[in-house]
Order: sequence, then C-alpha cells, then structure tokens
Amino acid sequence: MSFLELYAESAKTALGFFWKSGWAFVLGYFVSGMIQAFVPKNELTQYMGEADIKSVSLSTFFGAISSSCSFAALAAARSLVKKGAHFIAAVAFMFASTNLVIELGILILIFLGWQFLAAEIVGGLILIAISSALIKLTYPESWLEAARDKVESEGDELTEDFDWKKRIRSKEGWQLVGHKFVNDWKMAWEDILIGFTIAGFVAVLVPESFWTALFLADAQHLPDWLVTLENALVAPFVAAATFIGSMGNIPLATVLNENGVLFAGIMGFIYSDLMVPPLVHINAKYYGWRVALYIAGVMFVSIVITALILNGLFSLLGIVPESQRAIAEITQFKIDYTFWMNLIFVWIAAWLAWQNRKYLQDHDMKMMKMEGGGWLKRTIVYLFILVLTAGLTAYLFTSII
Repeated sequence: MSFLELYAESAKTALGFFWKSGWAFVLGYFVSGMIQAFVPKNELTQYMGEADIKSVSLSTFFGAISSSCSFAALAAARSLVKKGAHFIAAVAFMFASTNLVIELGILILIFLGWQFLAAEIVGGLILIAISSALIKLTYPESWLEAARDKVESEGDELTEDFDWKKRIRSKEGWQLVGHKFVNDWKMAWEDILIGFTIAGFVAVLVPESFWTALFLADAQHLPDWLVTLENALVAPFVAAATFIGSMGNIPLATVLNENGVLFAGIMGFIYSDLMVPPLVHINAKYYGWRVALYIAGVMFVSIVITALILNGLFSLLGIVPESQRAIAEITQFKIDYTFWMNLIFVWIAAWLAWQNRKYLQDHDMKMMKMEGGGWLKRTIVYLFILVLTAGLTAYLFTSII
C-alpha cells in the first residue's frame, strides 16, 4: 500500500471506532446524567470518613454512579477529601468512577466481548480492595494530612439535598439531566477523540512484530508465568505513554487484543487510565507531588496484582478470551444495528442538548469551565481533527480512483 492509502485506511479505521461506539456513548452518558440528577449523594459523604469496608463500599457505589471522565473523577475525589472523606475512600471512588461505570462497560462489550466486561467488573472490585489494603498498610499520615490541608480552601462543595421523586417528575429535573449529559461530553470528548484517533492509526501503521516483541508474544523459550507477569508489568507504562483517559483507551486495547497481547496485559492496560501523566499532574496540583506519585505507585502495584489475579481466576474457570477480534470487522460502515442505534441516539443527544440549553437559560448561566489537559492537549485535539478530515478526504479520493 502507498503512503496515501495507508493514511486513508488509518483515518477510516479511527472513524470506524467512532461509528461503532457512537450510540453507546450517548446511552452511557444519558444514564449517567439521570443518575447524577436523580440520586442524592450529599448524604453518602458523611459515611466516608473512615478506612473501613462501609466507607470503601459507599465510595465504590458513589463512583460507579458518577461520570467516567478521568478529570471529573479526580475533581470529585478532591471534593470528597475536602468534605472529610478518607483518602482510601477517595482512591476507591476514583477507580470506580473510571472502571465500573455503565458507558465503559458498554464500550468494552462492543469492542472486546463479554469476558472482558466480566473481568472489568470483577477486577474493578478486586482493584479497589487491593488498593485500599495497600494504602492502609503504607499510609503516610503526615503527607496525606498536609494534602488535606491543601484542599481545604479549594474545590466545589458537594451540596446536594433534594426530593428525587419530585425532581424526576419535573421539567427542571430533565433539563438538569441534559445539563449533566453535556457536561460529561465536554469533559470527555478530547480524550475520546485523541484515543480513537491514535488507535486507528496504530491499528494500521504499527506492525504486529512491534507488539510481539514488546509483550514477548513469541518468546516460547520463556515460561508462561513469566510472560504473563511481563505483560501485566509493561501494560501500565504503555497506557501512560498514550496520554489517553478512561473512555479513549478501549479501541487501543482492542488493537492489543488483535495483536496477541495476553489477557493480563490487556486488563492492566485498561485499568491504567488514571496513571497517564496529565492526570498525575492534576493530582499533583490538588495534593502536591509526593502524594500524587504515592497514589500513582499504589495504583501501579494494585493494577499489576489485579491483572495477575484475574488471569489466574479466568484460567481456572476456563474463560480466558482467546479469540482475537479483528479491527477490520469491528470498524465496518454498513447498514446494521449500529446504523439504526446511531440514528436513534443522535436524536436523543439532540434532545438532551436542547434540555441543557433550556437549563442554562432558566438559570442565567454559562457552561462551566472543566479541568483538562491544557493548551497542549487542545492543540493536539485540533490537529487530530485536521488529520482525520484530511484522511477521510484521502479515503474518498483513493476509493474513487
């Protein structure tokens, strides 16, 4: 294939990822918006001040019904700490809000299959349990108390107190759902665009031999347990190198799956969304570099152990995914269920956007400024939009000739 053909195919693959998952994003964020609008969470925070099972369980539940955006997860965790939540509870919240939310589960089911979805849910709970135990064993009290002092005068309060039955029957309640939906999209779209674009180009341009060498896929002279351990150890660093948040890394995980990366490596990659440099930097702004690097270290150890436990558990049950899903099949544009679901959900998205507009008008306010990756990330986003547009043009051109 010529350079132009490779470029066109890469852009087409990236856009195919968007096409395949468009309806799932709308559905997931719609459900997330309803949960955020109609489930009172203020009462939960008063029970998160201890490092016990009840506190961690509530934080896990709270996280699972929150947005999947990594930046939003960090900001909400800071607010929990500000309101008196224990750091163990805050870390549990961060993991749950990026690994146990419905929109991520739908995406994993579409791209990777039910075994990975089951692993994501089971592993998410194991991950939270391990990280909680690690923090409890290594708790640097002076560091974390200093970090708590740092956020005392920062961040928004979680002050929700309402009758959900009355709100769900009101026009204002559904306008709030639209507002939450648009806010979630505003926080996540950059990560999604960067992640899907990178995945499309990596799927076409990076040879299988690269992944084979990196993850020891053909190392027949090495014992299986050592290759599995290597995959689990290397995957978080690969995830960190992508700079992609939670929702954006699933297509790239699909690329790894197609190229023979082991189950433990793929799960380690998926769980590592909170370890990317921009998010570590955000935590450093909130708590200071010592605590940010401590949290990242706890996450890394927890992720590796969880990936190995999942590999052993699924091997014992005989459900380790072995069939590799071809990227070319996933990213096809055709009249199938994806077409009809996208058609339905584009109207739902338009209705929710209209509800958000009414909400802003009724409350005489502008869209809030979200924490993000800064000017560099925004520049990359606009560059990728240009790259995809030019790539689509090249694909249409090469198809015609």
